[in-house]
Amino acid sequence: MLHLRLIVPPDRTEAAVDLIERTVGTTHVVVLPGAARDPAGDLVLCDVAREAGQELLHGIRELKIDQDGSIAIENIDLSLSQRAEEAEEEAPGEAADAVIWEQLTDATHEESTLSITYSAFMMLATMIAACGVVLDNAVLIVGAMAVGPEFGPLAGVCTGIVRRAPRLVLRSLTALLVGFAAAICATTVFSVCMDGLDLFSRDLLDGDRPNTGFIWQPDPFSFVVALLAGAAGTLSLTSTKSGALIGVAISVTTVPAAANAAVALSYGEFGQMWGSVEQLLLNLLGIVLAGTVTLFAQKLLWRTQRGHWLRSNRKA
Repeated sequence: MLHLRLIVPPDRTEAAVDLIERTVGTTHVVVLPGAARDPAGDLVLCDVAREAGQELLHGIRELKIDQDGSIAIENIDLSLSQRAEEAEEEAPGEAADAVIWEQLTDATHEESTLSITYSAFMMLATMIAACGVVLDNAVLIVGAMAVGPEFGPLAGVCTGIVRRAPRLVLRSLTALLVGFAAAICATTVFSVCMDGLDLFSRDLLDGDRPNTGFIWQPDPFSFVVALLAGAAGTLSLTSTKSGALIGVAISVTTVPAAANAAVALSYGEFGQMWGSVEQLLLNLLGIVLAGTVTLFAQKLLWRTQRGHWLRSNRKA
């Protein structure tokens, strides 16, 4: 379930409480008149089944409470309440299928902002992958995939497209492109330094690499895996299954491809470099395409399920 904490202007408290009580799937309603100081207003608390959360949130925003008051939403990890169980049973659909679009937008906004920390993770992940590429070490490649933060901006692009939020799309694309550009530049310098220390060599890069050679040799499977990973990653975000997102992170070769491009560039191996760039672009395109389609499908599916539930309740 979800817990809502609202600071409501007194002239709209009655309307807000009435909306909460009319929404199927809500319970544990608490009203504390005049309890809020900044902004001033009444404090209204309630729990709502995730399936009914988007509908309730939409209605509350129509009251402009987000402009004159405050709306805060938290996930409830444990609720020992018979009434809460009844509320979840009354709500339409399944909690795992419900998407709280404002929550998704907020999450992707935070993950898709270009920052020093984001850039540092991108550079470090790409450098780790560079070591894996040169040593043909699959463990290092998997580790770099898990460290890379690039799925946040990719999810931001998908969410921005579906929600028609051009600022989110632009912010996410900026973080994605600048992050990869900075990571490739930094890793190229890193590769030159490693070569100077006799830890990297052209022979290692050009040698037989059965574990990592695929990184710069894209094929149809590269795009297929990216599509599957994009769909899985999007589902993990909308259903808050963070464990699944980790699996997605180690299934696509975005960071390793950038690393291979950087190392190849440092040695003037332009064939490998362009092959790696092609692999990188294929993966990025596949993830964005699949993620966007998945979000559109979830939106349509939930609207259809909601329509069936309303029609059946009218007949009853």
